[in-house]
Amino acid sequence: MRLTDFKVLTFDVVGTLIDFETGILDAFRTIGGAKSKGLTDDDIFVPYLQGRRRYSGRSSEVMRDVYLHVAHELDLDTSAECADRFQLSVLAWPPFEDAIEALHRLRKRFFLVAMTNADRTAYTAYAHALGNPFHDAVTIDEAVYPKPDPRFFCYALGRQSARGIKQEEILHVAQSQYHDIGIATGMGFNVCWIERRMHQKGFGGSPEPAETATPQYHFASLKELADDMQLD
Repeated sequence: MRLTDFKVLTFDVVGTLIDFETGILDAFRTIGGAKSKGLTDDDIFVPYLQGRRRYSGRSSEVMRDVYLHVAHELDLDTSAECADRFQLSVLAWPPFEDAIEALHRLRKRFFLVAMTNADRTAYTAYAHALGNPFHDAVTIDEAVYPKPDPRFFCYALGRQSARGIKQEEILHVAQSQYHDIGIATGMGFNVCWIERRMHQKGFGGSPEPAETATPQYHFASLKELADDMQLD
């Protein structure tokens, strides 16, 4: 099937379109005090992932607790002011440099749907930062069960089925092997892996998958996907 034959593109948002890793690292190194300056990326990501597993609720509400978990683990500033600043910083995570233009190009041909574990509040901030490119969105507030739970994908598929869209007409575009690529591939979706960490070691701010799935399409950036479709 040609890429241009799809009717709907569904997108993971945080990690694929929004550069949450840069957002997390910059926030800790800005807010965490003097000790945060010498920390490596992995020094921060390891306790961050632990904290996010422990506080798995709505991202617009629980990230102050995630900050405090990391701060205690790394002996950083544990003041309420720092925790509040980190919580606010989550809503300002930046888009990847190529994301806004590529989404604009893709929107000309496809129906674009966000599929994100972010809650509706956080998603609204990210969609605004991306130029509001989406025709529809499924957040954790609607789906209830976060990716990689297959019920998230079933909910999203049912939503598109109500519009007369078949599963084979959807291309799911995502970065995280753990949250998206593995489960979507296993459920029979057409999948495009945007490998934002290509040529980097490890999985950064995303959990490590039990195994790496091989999707139908694979690019290093969203721009490469749009270029491959020869979209103007």
